Amino acid sequence: MEQRRLGESGLVVSAVGLGCNNLGRPGTATESLSGAREVVNTALDCGITFFDVADVYGSPRGRSEELLGQALSGRRESAIIATKFGMDMQGYNGPDFAARGSRSYVRRAVESSLRRLGTDWIDLYQLHRPDPVTPLEETLSVLDDLIREGKIRYVGHCNLAGWQIADASWTATAAGLATPVSAQNHYSLLAREAEREVIPACQKFGVGVIPYFPLANGLLTGKYRRDQEPPEGSRLAGRDQLLADAPWERIERLRAFADQRGVQMTAIAVGWLAAQEAVGSVISGATTAEQVRANAAAGQWRPTPAEMEEIDALCPPLRR
Repeated sequence: MEQRRLGESGLVVSAVGLGCNNLGRPGTATESLSGAREVVNTALDCGITFFDVADVYGSPRGRSEELLGQALSGRRESAIIATKFGMDMQGYNGPDFAARGSRSYVRRAVESSLRRLGTDWIDLYQLHRPDPVTPLEETLSVLDDLIREGKIRYVGHCNLAGWQIADASWTATAAGLATPVSAQNHYSLLAREAEREVIPACQKFGVGVIPYFPLANGLLTGKYRRDQEPPEGSRLAGRDQLLADAPWERIERLRAFADQRGVQMTAIAVGWLAAQEAVGSVISGATTAEQVRANAAAGQWRPTPAEMEEIDALCPPLRR
């Protein structure tokens, strides 16, 4: 597994990461500790070092962090843990008054995450979404304090627009605070809106991109076909509207492209993202060891320059 720097920081992550939102999810194999441990251990054995979770993941909230921490017991030094704060924890982190980027709330949130993860430090601590009521400098200031105290090592953010990414980097630099090293945003071959402003902003300020939904809710796995019922028990079973609205022409062109090269569609989706200059790690979720191995294998494929041009023709980028 390729290891690479996240943005212009010194944080090194695997090119494919494990999205841990399925840990503790009811009705999945990873609802239990044994299932979570199998997935996490398989990821480490495949060379995946980057584990992305959030305090709101799992049922009840925080369960994903608890299971990840327990699954990594004895192997913590082999893992890069990224978690998030800033979503509604429904009181699990105490009262927040909807100011989830405030100095007092961030301090409570990080202590709660450290306790659930069973660790002394968090490698990458990310603002899950913008806080419209707290000054950005206040959030960045408390995160800088946490770095100095050794509780976190790097700062990132999620779901920020291009101008907000620029504002966060400029504000941190002007105030002499630690600058964000990562931006986690929706980005895939079927959702290239990030290329308008998010990717250019990240490149300008040395921020590494962490795409989420790289497989477009499963549409790029090859499991689903136009006018066919989805496999029973699959992710899109019963989600008729999403299947009806899917861009089937693009999906079928990508399927043919993959078939011509004898590779899986997942390899095209993940390998294309990993080949983007700004991308640090492509995170994919999994509930079984087999899915982890498939995601790790998908990250080994890289398109040639000619294939990049062909993919752009199949799934055209958005004009700026």
